[in-house]
Amino acid sequence: MPRKRISYWLLAGIVIAVILLCTQPEAQEPPATLRDYPEIKQSGILRAVTEYNAISYHVSGDTIQGFDYELLHAFAKEKGLQLEIIPEMSFDKRLQMISDGKCDILATGTIITTRSKHSLLFTHTLQLSKQVLVQRKKEEGKDSMYIKSQLDLAHKTLHVIKHSPTLLRIHNLMEEIADTIYIKQVTQYGPEQLLAMVAEGDIDYAVCDEHIAKASIKDFPNLDINTDISFTQFYAWGVGRYAPILLDSLNSWLDTYTESKEYKQLYNKYFN
Repeated sequence: MPRKRISYWLLAGIVIAVILLCTQPEAQEPPATLRDYPEIKQSGILRAVTEYNAISYHVSGDTIQGFDYELLHAFAKEKGLQLEIIPEMSFDKRLQMISDGKCDILATGTIITTRSKHSLLFTHTLQLSKQVLVQRKKEEGKDSMYIKSQLDLAHKTLHVIKHSPTLLRIHNLMEEIADTIYIKQVTQYGPEQLLAMVAEGDIDYAVCDEHIAKASIKDFPNLDINTDISFTQFYAWGVGRYAPILLDSLNSWLDTYTESKEYKQLYNKYFN
């Protein structure tokens, strides 16, 4: 066989090999197992997803703190479980991690709504809170920007976390004031970042949980959080709808622990 033909077939073979290598499907992670409490107990590991903020989970100096973080540790210790926590800013991704079985508990205060009940089983109520408008304080010459009541929200743009339960409240509010409120859904930031953006003038209005706003307001003295967007609502942890035994275990433990001195100290530390 002529040398040129051999070179041709050798080159063709290399090209085919490269194409086959590049078109091979990537190895995918095996799907996570949907676990209820017996499987969690057997594994010895409890996996939770939370949000990084001043209330749920944050780093202070060289220490990790947070109401949900400390409450989770108390539950895991009582049950003899090793705790694994993943902080995730995206509301959508937190829900997905529960529905996929990558995490067992959504351990950040989540508003209980008829819609959120479709995808989660909620624990007994852990907090009562509401949504508030985040805006800058009155500035001379800019009084028209200041929102005094919900009626003033007509034709204003509110920034909210993407797919947050807050969206349902804003849509209901539009019906109540019989006018349009523009909504900008934010995917990359959490509530504290929204506060910073309003304070810096990057955006004019955001909607945030009152507890988080109050915990952060000292860092933003030019902000106003006195206008309510919602009435008082129930906040709780969530588990997958495939985990009713885990829900019962959490509720049974919470019923006892929330009556303890330790819990009252923890609650006062973050909410009073």
